[in-house]
Amino acid sequence: MVTIYKIVTQAEWREAERDGVFRGAPVDLADGFIHFSTASQLAETAAKHFAGQDDLLLVAVDEDALGTALTYEVSRGGALFPHLYADLPLAGVLWAEPLPLGADGVHRLPVMDR
Repeated sequence: MVTIYKIVTQAEWREAERDGVFRGAPVDLADGFIHFSTASQLAETAAKHFAGQDDLLLVAVDEDALGTALTYEVSRGGALFPHLYADLPLAGVLWAEPLPLGADGVHRLPVMDR
């Protein structure tokens, strides 16, 4: 199993839990797909796109549950990033945990190997 990750606000995730599906954050809706990161891309994604935000959750997703709607495409620095061209069914979610800021302003990633 390969796990990919999505950083979301707590409000976005509460809406997804209420609806039973995550349709995407505003940037996802604008781009036409849901942005994910691999474990090795996560710290840079948090720093670049979520700097200073303290109301975040890290959502772990089993990529096998997403089927052919998930593709890896060239993005930041030529790296391949997972993009989902569909809504995220919550059945594919492994866990969601707080993504707190440390005293130094850097997000503290939870243990991801589970």
